[in-house]
Amino acid sequence: VRLVETGGGSVQSGGSLRLSCVASGYTYSSKIMGWFRQAPGKEREGVASINSGGSTTYADSVKGRFTISQDNAKNTLYLQMNSLKPEDTAMYYCASGLYAGVWYPALQPVSYKYWGQGTQVTVSS
Repeated sequence: VRLVETGGGSVQSGGSLRLSCVASGYTYSSKIMGWFRQAPGKEREGVASINSGGSTTYADSVKGRFTISQDNAKNTLYLQMNSLKPEDTAMYYCASGLYAGVWYPALQPVSYKYWGQGTQVTVSS
């Protein structure tokens, strides 16, 4: 499975961006898709996820501001980010996992097998 993210950029605080992630290869094996981010000097953290049943999970820090969605016909995952804050500045990664459920926490990197190369999001105050 190959994942390619696009849509990052620089915006001012309060602005919006929409990230996209196009998946190719054996995408039928994916049971969960997620967005993660990593700021310099910090660990990678889960932002949002969506499983094959359509259930979503969000980090507390982005609830009410970010929305994850997917278009299965286009093999594309989206992350709509509104009301952006400077603390949202990070490299954002798309990821695909082969398993979902209680043993595979939706926002933990260890639950995912395939990763994209990332797209940078910078929010200025």
